Formats: sequence, structure tokens, C-alpha cells
Amino acid sequence: MRLVSIFILFILMGIGVQAQVSFVVKASKKTLGINERLRIDFEMNEDGDNFVPPSFKGFNVVGGPNQSISNSWINGKRSYSKTYSYFLAPKSQGTFSINQATIEIDDQIYKTTPLKIIITEAVSKPKDGNSADYVASENVHLIAEVSKSNPFLNEAITIVYKLYVSNDVSITRSWQELDTPKFQDFWSQYIEEKGEQQIYETTYEGKPYRYVILRKAVLYPQKTGELTIEPLTLDVPIDVQGNTRDIFGRRRMTRVNRTISAGKRIINVKPLPTEGRPDDFSGAVGNFNFSVSVNKTMLDANEALELKIRTKGIGNLKLFNLPSLTLPSSLEVYEPVRDNKVAINIKGMNGFISDTYTIIPQYKGSYPIRPITFSYFDVTSSKYKTIISDEIVVKVQNGPVPNQLTEVNKNLSTENDLPLTNNQFKYIKTSTKFISINDLVFFKTFKFWCLLSIPFVFIPIIILIGNTRRKRLNDIEGRRYRIATRLAKKYLSEAKNNIGKQELFYDSLERALHNYLKAKLAIVTSEFSKEKIIELLTDRKVEKNIVSDFEGLLKSCEFARYTPTSNVAIQQDYNKAVKVISSIDKQFQ
Repeated sequence: MRLVSIFILFILMGIGVQAQVSFVVKASKKTLGINERLRIDFEMNEDGDNFVPPSFKGFNVVGGPNQSISNSWINGKRSYSKTYSYFLAPKSQGTFSINQATIEIDDQIYKTTPLKIIITEAVSKPKDGNSADYVASENVHLIAEVSKSNPFLNEAITIVYKLYVSNDVSITRSWQELDTPKFQDFWSQYIEEKGEQQIYETTYEGKPYRYVILRKAVLYPQKTGELTIEPLTLDVPIDVQGNTRDIFGRRRMTRVNRTISAGKRIINVKPLPTEGRPDDFSGAVGNFNFSVSVNKTMLDANEALELKIRTKGIGNLKLFNLPSLTLPSSLEVYEPVRDNKVAINIKGMNGFISDTYTIIPQYKGSYPIRPITFSYFDVTSSKYKTIISDEIVVKVQNGPVPNQLTEVNKNLSTENDLPLTNNQFKYIKTSTKFISINDLVFFKTFKFWCLLSIPFVFIPIIILIGNTRRKRLNDIEGRRYRIATRLAKKYLSEAKNNIGKQELFYDSLERALHNYLKAKLAIVTSEFSKEKIIELLTDRKVEKNIVSDFEGLLKSCEFARYTPTSNVAIQQDYNKAVKVISSIDKQFQ
């Protein structure tokens, strides 16, 4: 009996040990300079799902997450470890906190303890000509070229970001944006480059360099005075030739990560001159043509015509209003329909905008549409210019005629009311329809029997719903499948909302794919591998091209951690994920 008790005690102790889950955070250092890097590891001793890292406020993520797994058996005892690693670059000096990360293990949520990190001033590094850091800093530059530093208000300027690399070093396209300019106080529009980035040859500070154009943007300043364009900042991996050689005599390459910035640019915006400014000026800046036209000048009363006010040219077409239309009150005017075709290139906005009015005359006669003026500021001559349209006369041939006095006034003024006419009340109804006010008998009516039968219809439905719900609750496997599927849909929707944010998008997409496979294949996350996934999907008769697409999505999620990609590629990956999941659902056996 004593031996049995001891045996049971050992079993209980083993269960207690197994139940102890560890989920901790570790830092490579807790105090570092602003020009140094920090490694953060999230470690757990049991496999889990749905890992959520903290926001890393005060830091830029320059690497990761990297995942490593250790699973071993020594003397019959299992040792398991799983680690998520991140590499961080501090944004400023001060004391910052690495907040809690979360993980789900055996349907329980575990959290790490917040960790304080102290960021000091930059650590001095000697300018050693043989140092890889120094060579990298002297041979890679990020330049912001602005077309004009003192424009007028609402005058178009362009900014082009170029990455210069000397022939002494080399880089890959795996750089990462740390800070993106917001262009505050500017109306801005990026100009998308078609095709792959081209590499250009040039000289910089007297040395041969190569450069690529990272971004182009058109800016229209919306305020006067000194405006600041925030810098574009990149984390760039740079390969530098080392002093050592391999067994074949070739110099070894050393990879250095450098944070480079284009620096702030100051733009001094001049106000538009007040001298000579027309009263009707509405903010148009550029070079424009102006026209007013109608589709007909001869028509009958109550017949519609269209009048179009159109401005065409180069300038801030989307940032000003077209002149309004003033007509005699005998012409009924509807709200205009706006039409525009504006292209944006390196020179700014180019195209046209127009307002089309529908006009319906009420009476017979001739109606002049007075000339309309349009004023704009020409930046080339630094002067205001005014364009005046021609007068248009609309003749209404057939229709009612107002009295003589009103007819004279209607062609010249919009303030007088129309006179009374003999047929002005013709639309008022002269007959009526009476409805009985007697109460209707409700008992034994059709409505009575319908209301009486409602309980007998809904009671069986309620019973059926209750039985179905109990079956669903008792179906443990089905419940787990539904929960996992719901999580997959949640993260897929989250990925859609994060299109345009590369890191967040691929993190959500990867979670969606993992939860979907977990539901469909009934496997745990630790069993995930490309070979295992291909094997299981193939066994379930899923088409090879669909399996290949699924594998490609997992690779995209993995590569996105290290390699920047375009919004077009992100949208394509999302569309592919929706298509692949839908196809697997249809083919899954």
C-alpha cells in the first residue's frame, strides 16, 4: 500500500511539473546608445498559437520576427523551447518599456512581464578607415531633391528621393523604411514608377556612383511661410569588403546595417500677391484655358438645354472652384454635374474639370446669359490673368408669354417674381376620395387566425433550434473546427484592413493560413512544415497548382520579414489567399 501511495505521489508531481508553462522576455542589453541595436527574445517551454508581440513603442523593428524551435529527449525527459526574436533600433533617448506579449497555450492566454530599456546618447565609434561601419557610412547616401525651395502658395513642386551607392560597396533591395514623410501642410500625391527600379550611373562628390529612384511626389503647399518636409529614413544592409580572405584568395564580405536619412527640407512658401488680384479669384494657380458652351440656343418652353463651364490646363485643378452661374429667374437651373479628367505627373496636375448645368426655360422669349469670368495666377509671369467668355443668347420659340412688364424685367433681373397666370393652379386636384371611418370586426378575420397560429408555428422551430444547438455544443471536434475557422476568417479580414502596411499584413495573413490548416488538417502548429503541408493536402486530393499556391503564400509571409514589397504585390497575395482557401474548401476530401 505504501508503494502504491509513493507511485501515485510521483505521478502527481510529474503532472504538476508538466503543467508549469514558462513564457518570458529577454533582452540582449538593458542600456544602449541610440546608435546601437537591441535584440529581444520571447521564449516559451510549450508550443502555442496566436503569438501577439508588443507594439515596440519608441523603437523601429529592423529585423524579425525570427523563429527558432528546440525539441529534444534526454534520458526519457522532454526538453522543448520556442523563441521569437526581434531586432530593434531606438528612435530617441529616454526610458522605454517593452510591453507585454501574449501567446495561447492549451486554450490559456499567457503574458510576458514588461521590460524597461534605457537609451543613452550615441556611443562614440572611431573613424577607422578599415572599419566596415565607417566604410558603409561614407559610401551610401540618401538624397531628397526638391524642384523649387521658394514656391508660391498652391504652386506645384516635386520631390525625388534617390539612394546613392558607390562602387566600393554593394547593397540588396532588402532595405526597410523606418520613417516616411507625411508632407504636412501640403497637398501631396506619389507618382508610381512602372516596372522594376532602374539603376543609373552618375558621379557624386567627384566619385562614380550608382543610384535608384525610391520615390517621386508632387506637392502643392497649402500654407505660406516656412514649411518642413520630414525626412525619409531607411535601414539598409550594406556589404563591405573585409580585410580577410577565403581559401580561394577572395576578400570576405562583411554585412553592416546602417540607418540613413535624407534629412529635413525647408520650403519657404510665398503668398500670392494682393496687387492686381481680381475680385472673382478663387485660388487657381497655373496656366489654364476657360470656356462656356451650350448644346443648343433655340428651343421651346419646358425643353432642357445643357450649359458647360470648363477649365483646362496645368495647375492645381483639384484645389479651386469653378465660377458659379447666374441666370434670369425664368430659366429653371439644376445643380451642376462635376466631371474631371486629371492626370498627375512630375510637372503636377494636367487635364480638365467641368460643371454641366441643366437649364429649362419656362416662358417664350430671348434670354441672354451674361459673360462669365475666370481668373488665375500665372506663376511664369507672376501675374493674374482673367478670361471672359462670350455672351450667349437663348431663344425660346414656343411657350406661354408673361405680361409685358414682367417680360422686360425677366431678361435683366433675377430678383422679381413671375406674374400670376391663368393656368397656374391647373395641378391642384379638384376631386376627393372618401374612406369609411367605421371600425372593422377583428374576431374570426384573416388577421385574427394568422395571429392565433403564430405560436403553433414557432414552437416547433424553437425546439428544432434548441436540439441543433445542443448537438453543436456536444460536437467537440466540430466546435474546435468552427473556432479555428472563425479565427482564420478574423485574421484574413485583419490582413485586408492592413493592406498597405507590409509587416502587419503578412503577420495577419500568416495567422489566417495557420489557423485554416489547423482546422482543416487537425494538426498542431509545431507540426507545420512545407513538406508536411504538401503531403497532407496531396493526400486529400487537392490539386497540385492549389498546393503550390498555398506554399507560395507561406514563402511570401516568410520573405516579407526581410524584403520590402509593393502595395500591388500585397494586394495580389491577399487575392491569392482568398482564392486558394476557397479552392481548398471545394476540393478538400
